[in-house]
This record gives sequence, structure tokens and C-alpha cells, in this order.
Amino acid sequence: MSYKQGTPMLHCAATVMHSKPWNKMRNRTAAVAGRGDGNKVGLKHAEKMRETPLQKQKGGGTTKTCLPAAKLRGMSKEERQKLVNSKRAAGAQGKYKRSSSTNVKGARKKGATLRDWFENEDWRRVDDPSKKCGE
Repeated sequence: MSYKQGTPMLHCAATVMHSKPWNKMRNRTAAVAGRGDGNKVGLKHAEKMRETPLQKQKGGGTTKTCLPAAKLRGMSKEERQKLVNSKRAAGAQGKYKRSSSTNVKGARKKGATLRDWFENEDWRRVDDPSKKCGE
């Protein structure tokens, strides 16, 4: 059995929901919620959210390079300086990574985990091995 509706005003029997005060309240809440003006309010809010200062600033990459102390001891001064220079150049350009051509082979053992990094490997700064990574 289907319900046949003759007019939209007959969809409910509550006369309160179609009174002037109720309609005024509905329009007020619709304006606050971004309805009633089409999508203008919602679009304005979305555009404002897209304009964050993080997107406008250029990334100032880090210039520190770290390797395990055991690997640093086996490297020559020239090799270490090449890494430092590469990382500083990348950081000056706003990049967070240096060129992959300067990657160091054998810095970590195959299958090493994050726990190994914390507990077993002594990571040091390449430019100053007396400092730990992060100092």
C-alpha cells in the first residue's frame, strides 16, 4: 500500500514544523551550517583550509648526515666529506634527501630492524663523529 501525497505540506501532521518561527530557525541554522547559499560557504571554508602556511613555505631540508660508527671508522676523510657536502647542498635547495648516488653501501646489515638501530647500532654524525645522531 503506497501513500499518495497531494502537496508537500501534507507530508507530516505537525503544524509547528511549518510555522514562521520554525522556518526562521531552520534558515538560521542552515546559514551557519553552510547550507542555503548553495556551496558558497562550504567552498570558501575549503579554500581557506587549503591556504595553510605549510604549503607556501619551501622545505628547509636538514643538513645532518648520520651513519653507524663502525661504518664511519672504515671510511676515508674524503668519502665522509663527500657525504657532508652532498647533504648540505640538498638542504640548501630545500630538499630533505641527498642524491642517491652518494648512498653508502653496507651501512646496515641485511634484515636489520628498528630495534637494532636503537639497541645495537651506534649512529654518529658524519661531519662530527664525536656527536650522536640528532645532536
